[in-house]
Amino acid sequence: MARPRRWGRTEVLAQPSGKIRRSQLVTTFGPGALVDLVDDAVIVGGLEFWRFEGGKGGRGVIDDPRLRDAIVAKLPKDGPMLALGEAFREPPEGDDKSPVKSHGIEALEFPQWFVCQSCRALVRSTALELKDRRYRHQCNRSDRRECVPVRFVGACARGHVQDYPWIGFVHDRDKPRCDAPALELREGATGDFSEVVVRCDSCRQEQRLSRTLAKDARPPCDGERPWLGRGGREACDEKLKLLVRTASDAYFAQVESALSIPDPAHALDDSVQKVWDVLKDATRETLPAFRTIAKVKAAIADWDDAQVLAAVARIRGDETAPREPIRRAEFRQLVSQKVEAPGDLPGDADGWFHARTATREKDLTDRIAKVVLVHRLREVRVQVGFTRLAPYSPNVYGELEPDDRIARLTLHKTWLPACEIHGEGVFIQLDEAAVCEWESRASVRERERELRAGFTEWAQNRESLDPYPARFYLLHSLAHLLASAISLECGYAASAIRERIYCSIPGDGLPMAAILLATGTPGTEGTLGGLVEEGRRLRAHLRRAFEMGSLCSNDPVCASHSPQRDPAERWLEGAACHGCLFVAECSCERFNRFLDRALVVPAIGHPSDRAFFSERP
Repeated sequence: MARPRRWGRTEVLAQPSGKIRRSQLVTTFGPGALVDLVDDAVIVGGLEFWRFEGGKGGRGVIDDPRLRDAIVAKLPKDGPMLALGEAFREPPEGDDKSPVKSHGIEALEFPQWFVCQSCRALVRSTALELKDRRYRHQCNRSDRRECVPVRFVGACARGHVQDYPWIGFVHDRDKPRCDAPALELREGATGDFSEVVVRCDSCRQEQRLSRTLAKDARPPCDGERPWLGRGGREACDEKLKLLVRTASDAYFAQVESALSIPDPAHALDDSVQKVWDVLKDATRETLPAFRTIAKVKAAIADWDDAQVLAAVARIRGDETAPREPIRRAEFRQLVSQKVEAPGDLPGDADGWFHARTATREKDLTDRIAKVVLVHRLREVRVQVGFTRLAPYSPNVYGELEPDDRIARLTLHKTWLPACEIHGEGVFIQLDEAAVCEWESRASVRERERELRAGFTEWAQNRESLDPYPARFYLLHSLAHLLASAISLECGYAASAIRERIYCSIPGDGLPMAAILLATGTPGTEGTLGGLVEEGRRLRAHLRRAFEMGSLCSNDPVCASHSPQRDPAERWLEGAACHGCLFVAECSCERFNRFLDRALVVPAIGHPSDRAFFSERP
């Protein structure tokens, strides 16, 4: 990461000021993230500030046609569209030994208010002296003391972030503002909001930070987007909320992902795009002539004119055929795998995907329909935006719906940051008839009404998101229990196992009730096969998961929790807490929400028929 740009200063140093893993730049520390470096507090620059040596495309380009089509369909119409063939790029890879300005990521200094470590003065950076890479405040005529960035900023629900208006906050609106404000920030022994006071030495007015918690005291948001540069401001009608810049709710990356599975439907489109410079103007009359060009002939030799022209129309956007959700296509591919045979190992011809249905384990419960061992998989993750204060949940199919609360990563670039994860996994499909019978039980419907009531309370300002069905809570909770159980034997930590949920809504043309537990690492060719081998011993892991979920260390408080009219505002989970179901957030697709172990295994205070596994498997 390049040295931060100083506001009001022209110098940009080439020596890196910090390091961030490339995969983290697509999740935890993407554009707009607030980061503490050794000497600076910065905000990661938008894609306009990502430098690729030479400025050429083609380096680190990641392609996934299905994911590309899904994202293009949901991009804002007033924003830049994704470029064909270069829709996704890996973050630039820095060189610690020979850093250059033309390669890396530029960060901008943020916030611009600093606190003197000696006199506690709250001062803008433009009024401080920069010496030895540190800001210094002149406390008196002979003493200059070091300053640190103030730990509070202002943010709104649309992702905007700015320096909190400290001067306006201290001075009462009904009184005239002093001509020369001199602010200081006094923190108590604990640093709690109730003990933090901002005071103006000029007029002796002061305010406690606890005042910012009152909704009527929040100042309006200015629509600042500093990660996009000085031209990033936009109109905003939200109110600012005081935010600790290093808090966990300061940044939630919104990521779309897809498994790279065989998809013959995209083979023609990809071939046409390789020679798009020629075929973009193709018609029924000109296509025969275009076929005489060597590179065009090689690209589309396997398809007739009608198929090629249809592909050209799709790429142009002339056709509006409904797009199948990504996970539905993955589900079809996974459940259709043939049964494994001796010596059937992944080969070069399999590319990024190789999976086989496991031979059914003896005495495995009939509530499990199928187990598929995914020896080789590749997942592409693309960041499409981010939110602050609260994460934005995708729909049941795991896809994000268009929403103006998702902040942009760029103003003009025609690509998005991405990373690819290579690894292995175990796909577990529940018996659809058993799931339908379970969903029809009176006790399950009663619990689903409680969960929906909590969801409705949470989603008052999120009309675009429909409530999740009971089967989603079942699948999600089962995934957490199984991941914790399998991690004890497979050689991977629980935090290294990530879930992927395949769930359908009532009336869906393709009923889905399955989970994929996968592990992988960016920048490697694969894994060691430990997770796949544990898929052959699923019965033992189900039994261990049953025991882990039946009793929580926080019972009966945990088991008796209902999200309906919950004064603690835990609206998105039932019987779930850190003692039973919560896992590392890097392993969970939904930030440890939409969980209820009472729907998986019998829990204290719940009827046994409410659990999908009412008896030990």
